[in-house]
Amino acid sequence: MIEGKIRAVCLSGQKGTGKKPAAEAHFIEDFGIEGDAHAGHWHRQVSLLSYEKVEEFNKNGASVRDGDFGENLVVEGIDFRTLPVGSMLAITGTDGSKGPVLEMSQIGKECHHGCAIRRRMGVCIMPVNGVFAKVVRGGYVRPGDRMTVTPPDPDRPFTAAVITVSDRSAAGLREDLSGPAAREILEKAGYQVLETIVIPDEPEEIKKQLMRLADQRQVSLVVTSGGTGFSMRDNTPEATMAVADRNAPGIAEAIIMKSLQITDRAMLTRLASVIRGQTLIVNLPGSPKAVKEDLGFILGALQHGLGILRGSATD
Repeated sequence: MIEGKIRAVCLSGQKGTGKKPAAEAHFIEDFGIEGDAHAGHWHRQVSLLSYEKVEEFNKNGASVRDGDFGENLVVEGIDFRTLPVGSMLAITGTDGSKGPVLEMSQIGKECHHGCAIRRRMGVCIMPVNGVFAKVVRGGYVRPGDRMTVTPPDPDRPFTAAVITVSDRSAAGLREDLSGPAAREILEKAGYQVLETIVIPDEPEEIKKQLMRLADQRQVSLVVTSGGTGFSMRDNTPEATMAVADRNAPGIAEAIIMKSLQITDRAMLTRLASVIRGQTLIVNLPGSPKAVKEDLGFILGALQHGLGILRGSATD
């Protein structure tokens, strides 16, 4: 069992700035910390940083104080970067009372432009060493409280994200119908859909979002829709292959084979299906009709493959 000690509890009313130590903080279920800028109904309600990472940074000549990197909790004894998303973090008071329970939701983040922390410190370690969590159970937290880590439940629902790749939809010139269609099908199949986003058909943006969802959010399945045709602006397969650790061509091949039974134009689609880390990425065409048909072809078999990636199933 992994255990740690909370060294500092920090708050601020503005994002992108350092936080100030507090004697205690009120954690609100599915919202975050009362009075803190990061509170809200989203997945990054609480930020955490390992005390050892701050000490390591200070050994290089810095004079970092608690909260300087915008972290809510500084915890000694736990290297958060080694924990998988979905880990449960239970807090116990110094008197043995039960405190809040957090669920890790993201590892690291992109440091936004104009970050006050980076301007003042020269570098920010939160994008690399920080993690984020949602509040599953509320309560109060104080310095000196204990934190216990529980691994994710291997039988928890698989998570998913949907990316619509379309210049016109991203510009607001056309309603995105394929993304909502994919979300509805995945949710009916039991997936927890964490994000649905619309982006232009720009290779770097596609790669950026695929890497973020696989590395930081550790989503089980990412489905893309669009950008798989013959147009010079169709870049999704190339961007997908560029971020792959391993190829998983059978899924794309099965989609094309079964689609050919419906229309011979299926031979003109350029789908990729790959693995990055423990995330499966599958390209689908851009039409809602094709999205519905293609997900119907593969969802039945995907559960076993995703279980193998997670480690909850065997060959």
